[in-house]
Amino acid sequence: MSRSDEVYVVGCGMHPFGRDETVTGMDMAERAVREALADAGTAWDDIGYAAGGSDVSGKPDTLVGRLGLTGVPFANVQNGCATGASTVLAVANALRAGEASLGLAVGFDKHERGAFNVSAARYGLPDWYAETGMMLTTQFFALKTQRYLHEHGISERALARVAARAFRNGSQHPLAWRRKELTEEEILNSAEVSPPLTQYMFCSPGQGAAALVLALGDRAFDLCERPVKLASLAFRTRRFGSFEVFSPWLPPGPHRSPSVDAAEAAFRTAGLRPADVQVAQLQDTDSGSELIHLAETGLCGHGEQEELLAGGDTDPTGRIPVNTDGGCLAGGEPVGASGLRQFHEVVRQLQGRAPGVQVPGAPRVGFTHVYGAPGISACSVLTV
Repeated sequence: MSRSDEVYVVGCGMHPFGRDETVTGMDMAERAVREALADAGTAWDDIGYAAGGSDVSGKPDTLVGRLGLTGVPFANVQNGCATGASTVLAVANALRAGEASLGLAVGFDKHERGAFNVSAARYGLPDWYAETGMMLTTQFFALKTQRYLHEHGISERALARVAARAFRNGSQHPLAWRRKELTEEEILNSAEVSPPLTQYMFCSPGQGAAALVLALGDRAFDLCERPVKLASLAFRTRRFGSFEVFSPWLPPGPHRSPSVDAAEAAFRTAGLRPADVQVAQLQDTDSGSELIHLAETGLCGHGEQEELLAGGDTDPTGRIPVNTDGGCLAGGEPVGASGLRQFHEVVRQLQGRAPGVQVPGAPRVGFTHVYGAPGISACSVLTV
């Protein structure tokens, strides 16, 4: 593919994650978009294609009433935790198809306190399934984690190490929600939610927004001193027998996650290997999910996580820096924005201007991964 066909990120913006009762989800989205446009040195009038995603906070295309009634094509996206990556894919494909040379992706949400209130009908399930508590996801993530720890000989302390690193990174990031460090002991001894996962091993539904400006080919280098190339972006859905967020069973034999398929496709398209990644974002709905995703995306082997975490290899100064902004554990998860937060962090890391802790050594290859209900994954490779 020639440079004229490549898509680059040239601007990014983000409303801080957390809880802010003084603004709406749309307010957050507008701020993120305006920051991304300013970062790219361009204006809303220049955007030729847009896509936006939100789970509960409104129709994204209505943002044109705030940003300007330019007639721009604006696609609405709703794809669970993969919503943010889906907006990027929609915009990138539109640019490559010749729809425009400059596009914008935005995601936002403002969730209420407490667990996600998920509709059974939305996932093709009967009402009784929700009425009996089967739509509460914490139990299924815990069962998956318990089985994984048993199969690969990993201790529960590894789960605490994931969370402790997340809160440590979040404490130094101005856009994170959870800004207080917690020790491994505090995490292990916090309230038990679903064994082996405790209170501080889960992320919380949150609030926030993030946006990216994408440009095609030479337009990117006209706008940005150090554009970040979207080397690949791959989506995959679940195969038979793979873990499903709302399913109480797994087959006894081997199974293949959509994260495995998406990661393999992303690296193949980019012409790179997992070993080339110098900064990564992984879906960490809970500590166990990140632990598993480390191996499913190829960043380490199954069972190697214990040693990897104990040795600090996933810290910002380690061999595979992971979730340098604190991930979902420190940032919470506004569903529509979460995937775009990952892009925001990796882009800024590759440009050498991370809002929090900067990965040393001028990283050139970044990776993002999301996993959403009931079983969809998206992975991207970003390069400079």
